[in-house]
Amino acid sequence: MGAQAELQKLLYDTLRASTAIMALAGGVYDRVPADPYKDKTAYISFGPTDVVDDGADCSVSGTHSFQLDVWSKAVGQVEAKNIVDLIYRALHEAELTLTANALAEIRVDFRRVFTDSDGLTTHGVASVTASIEEPE
Repeated sequence: MGAQAELQKLLYDTLRASTAIMALAGGVYDRVPADPYKDKTAYISFGPTDVVDDGADCSVSGTHSFQLDVWSKAVGQVEAKNIVDLIYRALHEAELTLTANALAEIRVDFRRVFTDSDGLTTHGVASVTASIEEPE
């Protein structure tokens, strides 16, 4: 499995395994379904990703960045802020393991919460950066 796909699976599995996150979020989605909220007022989706190669002659490695988006229809920004903070606690400098690739470090570098353009939905963003070494 490629490093980017394996990292996305790790993020997905880690977030889904958090009882605190799943108590607030209706799901974690790569492709958002018609009813992402289920019986909750928030959900998480994968946003843009990118990879910056930083390998050397003797290794293949890269810095992988993922944007995790929180969408909340609860009144105010508190719910989205709580979920963004829970994402931080679940992922930032966590001791997580990949199977096919080596995860050197994972960090949540940026968190932001704001009112979406519809004026009703609160949008939270958590930017996750991971350094990964790939087998040659």
